[in-house]
Amino acid sequence: MAAGVPAKASTMRCVICKHGETRPGQATLAFTRDGTTLVVKGVPADICADCGEEYVDEATTARLLRTAEEAARAGVKVDVRDYVSA
Repeated sequence: MAAGVPAKASTMRCVICKHGETRPGQATLAFTRDGTTLVVKGVPADICADCGEEYVDEATTARLLRTAEEAARAGVKVDVRDYVSA
């Protein structure tokens, strides 16, 4: 690949609708556990152009789950947060 030329964004065919291809975007995700509800806005995701299904990568998912677990342990009942990248 030539220097200064960005890599082509990877897309995939949606496993839900089987028609659309994903595009980079942002999602709002909700986590509920033991009386705690955590909503995180602006999460980077690949989103199906046809049905809107959202795909979040493994590292981001693991980080969000840790955040939700910490909120539950702290006794948070409802919280809405903006995603902050690591």
